[in-house]
Amino acid sequence: MKRKLKAFERLLNIMDDLRTACPWDQKQTLESLRYLTIEEVYELSEAILENDLEEVKKELGDLMLHMVFYAKIGSEKNAFDMADILDSISEKLIYRHPHIYSDVKADDAETVEQNWEALKMKEGRKSVLEGVPKSLPAMVKAYRMQEKVRGVGFDWERPEQVWEKVQEELGEFHEEVSKSDDKKRMEAEFGDVLFSLINYARFLDINPEDALERTNKKFKKRFEYLEKETITVGKSLHDMSLAEMDVYWEEAKKLE
Repeated sequence: MKRKLKAFERLLNIMDDLRTACPWDQKQTLESLRYLTIEEVYELSEAILENDLEEVKKELGDLMLHMVFYAKIGSEKNAFDMADILDSISEKLIYRHPHIYSDVKADDAETVEQNWEALKMKEGRKSVLEGVPKSLPAMVKAYRMQEKVRGVGFDWERPEQVWEKVQEELGEFHEEVSKSDDKKRMEAEFGDVLFSLINYARFLDINPEDALERTNKKFKKRFEYLEKETITVGKSLHDMSLAEMDVYWEEAKKLE
C-alpha cells in the first residue's frame, strides 16, 4: 500500500511541476483535454482487445495522467481537488453497495444491478436511461440502454425469444426493401434489425462492439494480405476480377 500511495503522490507532484513550468501543460483546459481523453480511452480499448497487457498498463497510465490533470485544473478553479473526487466516488460506491456495507441481501449480479438502478432513481433521476451519455457511439448506446432497462426488469426471458425478434425484424426490413424506394423507411427497419441483433448478442454474453471491432481487424488483415500479394506478383487490384482477388482472400483465411 505504501508503494502505491508513494507512486500516486509522485504523479500528483509531477503534475504540480508541469502546471507551473511547462508552457503546453499551462495552456490546457478541461475543454482542450476532453478530446485527448477520448482518444486515450479508444487506445486503451484497442490494447484490451489485443490482449496486450503491457500496452494496457501504458494506456492506463495515460488515462491516470488525465484524471490527475482534471483534478489539478479543478483545484485551480476552487471547484474540486483529487481528495474531493476520491471521496465522492467512495461515498457513491458505499451507498450503491448496501449488500456489502448495509443489511441488504443480494446473492447474484442481477440483483445487485437491479438494486443499483433503484438507488439511482432515488437520487432524483426521472428515467433509468438518463445515465446513458448522448454522445456514445450508437452501437454502444444501444447495448447500454438494453442493459439499463434490464436492471428494472424490462427484458426478454429467453434468448430464443430474442432470436425470433431478430428474424421478425429481418423479415420486415427485407419486405420494405422489396416493395419500397423510401430510404427513411428502409433505414428505420435496418435500425430495428441492428438493435435486435445487439439485444441477442447481449443475451449470449457477447459484446457487439468488441465483436465488430475484432471483425474489422480481421478484415483489415486479410485485405492487406491481398494487397501485398497482388503487388508481389506485379498485378493491380483495379485490373483483377473478383474471382482472382478471392484466391488471395482465401489464402489469408488459411494463414489465420
